[in-house]
Amino acid sequence: MAQLRAASLLFVFLLVTLVSIPWQAFALRLNLKRRKTFPQRYHRFLCRLFGIRVIAIGAPLTDRGVLMVANHTSYFDILVLSTICQVSFVARADVVNWPLFGTLAKLQETVFVERAKRTQTGEARDHIRERLLDGDALVLFPEGTSNDGNCVLPFKSALMGAVEAEIGRDEKGNIRYVPVQPVSVSYVGLHGLPMGRENRPLFAWYGDMELVPHLWEALVAGPIDVVIEFHQPMTVDGAGGRKALAAAAEAIVRHGQTRALTGWTGGEITTPQKPREENEGELAEAAA
Repeated sequence: MAQLRAASLLFVFLLVTLVSIPWQAFALRLNLKRRKTFPQRYHRFLCRLFGIRVIAIGAPLTDRGVLMVANHTSYFDILVLSTICQVSFVARADVVNWPLFGTLAKLQETVFVERAKRTQTGEARDHIRERLLDGDALVLFPEGTSNDGNCVLPFKSALMGAVEAEIGRDEKGNIRYVPVQPVSVSYVGLHGLPMGRENRPLFAWYGDMELVPHLWEALVAGPIDVVIEFHQPMTVDGAGGRKALAAAAEAIVRHGQTRALTGWTGGEITTPQKPREENEGELAEAAA
């Protein structure tokens, strides 16, 4: 039964995705407003389809350009973060060539970075800065890779140089900088029960794991709970520089993950997902 369920989910996923691709591509070509809103609707639908329950603590910054820095565990991170807010991502350059998933990344206006080349890293940093100044919300995974979901790896600061951009001055004449919001993503539940360390590799995608077989095993394993904690925004001047900002954000994200994995979810908890009927209606609109 678990394999039959997984096969059904994959079929619906592919069907809805193939319909959604031209819908979003058309919106991008004409620079329509829905190019920002539709990815969120699409990912909310996928979370409900796959049985991913997203629990949010805190709130994302939405009234200005913001660089969100989060720990990276799985491709499911894209779904759960996009479910909460309208974001684009910063990804390594080779992702653009992945079958299907590369297309989806481009349609969500992902910034692609060639991390191995210093000159191109600088170009990507400038591109990120421009997007932030335009008011976009971008998600960066500063670890530079994914992990097993039981820890947070050291944050790299190279691409965080984009937040050194000035965005104006306050009423006292002080320079204002692009805000950085640390975000902790934690995989905490399986079938409504606490998820142990031994189960997280079923959903954490890292090392030399093959994408499609791993996705199949994850869907067979069953519904999961994910806690996302949005921490207080920071700025580069308040932290004392780019490297200090990366270190401070890393410590905050690690602390948030530790609290979630040990069962603490204090504070206001929301599940900002629309009812199934509304999601299905929005996707039916794309199919029409």
